[in-house]
Amino acid sequence: MHEEPIPFDVLARGRAIRELPAAERPRERLQLRGPAGLTGAELIALLWGSGTAGRSAVDVATDAIARFEGLSGLARASSPELEGIPGIGEARAAQLQAAFELGRRLLADWPAGRWSIRSPRDVADRLVLQMGRLEREELRVVILNTKNAVLRVVTAYQGNVSASLVRVGELFRDAVRLDASGVILVHNHPSGDPTPSPDDLHLTAEALAAGRLLDIDLLDHLVIGHDAYVSLRDRGISFDRAGSRPPPAA
Repeated sequence: MHEEPIPFDVLARGRAIRELPAAERPRERLQLRGPAGLTGAELIALLWGSGTAGRSAVDVATDAIARFEGLSGLARASSPELEGIPGIGEARAAQLQAAFELGRRLLADWPAGRWSIRSPRDVADRLVLQMGRLEREELRVVILNTKNAVLRVVTAYQGNVSASLVRVGELFRDAVRLDASGVILVHNHPSGDPTPSPDDLHLTAEALAAGRLLDIDLLDHLVIGHDAYVSLRDRGISFDRAGSRPPPAA
């Protein structure tokens, strides 16, 4: 009868990494399987390098992941929250936060020439991961050329993204400098609910009007929540009478 292998983080629990057989240690498993073959706890254990008295780094990492209900929760944890877990002090908390921040920056730094927009999903697939769990609002502008390839993504506002506070001209400043053809607005709702607010609709209408004056099309406005998004164009909100060109079909 075939038995499923016991996960490494279960085998390692309660033992120091140096006490494990060589083939079960994270570094050796990384060499054999590659990083994709390791659990989240193993990867964190590699980052830390060692555990604490009586507990392996895998033990501590497994507890941390469980405490915050997964890696996404762990990535949002503050320094005091991390340091409150037994075995994680100031140094390990800083290492974790630096690693997660590098991952976020990598997502934001994909080569623009390889990113073309064919539908709202193409924007959401990238930015939901970056923006969906932010604790405060951000408004970003995706700047496109005539072929709908991304020239740049700029953060226009942080804080309260309100139609009464956002200067619409600022949304198009970089697009004008880059001689862009179109832009897509993207902002998040920290509450997790991506339902557009009246302020969101008002801002979209003002941006559509400004884009027509500047001959730069506002192609869409995406509102991002926790692992979800709403495209105002797909909903037919504000764009139904705007007359701006839609993104090309996939």
